[in-house]
Amino acid sequence: MAEQAETLRRTPLSRDRILRAAVALADETGIESLSMRNLAQDLGVVPMALYKHVAGKDDLLDGMIDVVVGEIDPPVPGTGWKHTIRRRILSARQVLRRHPWAPLAIESRNMATPAVLAYLDAMVATLRAGGLSADLAHHVMHALGSRILGFSQELFDDSRRAGRSGATDPAPPAALPPEVAARFPHLAEIAGAASHDDDSVVGQGCDDQFEFEFALDLLLDGIERLHQRGWTSSGPHR
Repeated sequence: MAEQAETLRRTPLSRDRILRAAVALADETGIESLSMRNLAQDLGVVPMALYKHVAGKDDLLDGMIDVVVGEIDPPVPGTGWKHTIRRRILSARQVLRRHPWAPLAIESRNMATPAVLAYLDAMVATLRAGGLSADLAHHVMHALGSRILGFSQELFDDSRRAGRSGATDPAPPAALPPEVAARFPHLAEIAGAASHDDDSVVGQGCDDQFEFEFALDLLLDGIERLHQRGWTSSGPHR
């Protein structure tokens, strides 16, 4: 192991090596602790050596995001648009589970990175190749929102308020205190009504995976019905 680490330290520095080291460091210690100084230390170089390959922290984050997005499974030829979209979104979700810092990093950027733009463009291309109009595809992308990249802003997700992404493993929801349940009986009712599907792609009871897939399938089924009806935004909406 020590020999491998020493060999890695002697490997010529490159942008790709820097970005992958930064991703690994963020995975291990969190994005908040990532700095050019500790990244340089991890690589066994002086901080100034990094600036020959990355312009600064913003460029580093953009590149890290592109590395992560590059891990999403490519589309499989010969499958329908609905299957392809679902498969790639769930692949994106599994990628973000490996890199729980990535959703907040993606949300923090003022402009989408090249890899994100390429991924979104490919998703629109899948919709259009499936026969959906540009009009419907436009509204589909709005409806899917961040879910298309594998994460969603959960209404009741305390982990996001704690500075972590909903793609991590939060603790199971606790029952509402009796006084709160008495005041808000409908919330208390649904709090105890959660169920999970054994067929979930990551197994039973894994964080909010069931809710994510439920909403995704609900959207895709609705989109398919609109497509079959020849829906347009200029037509009747009811």
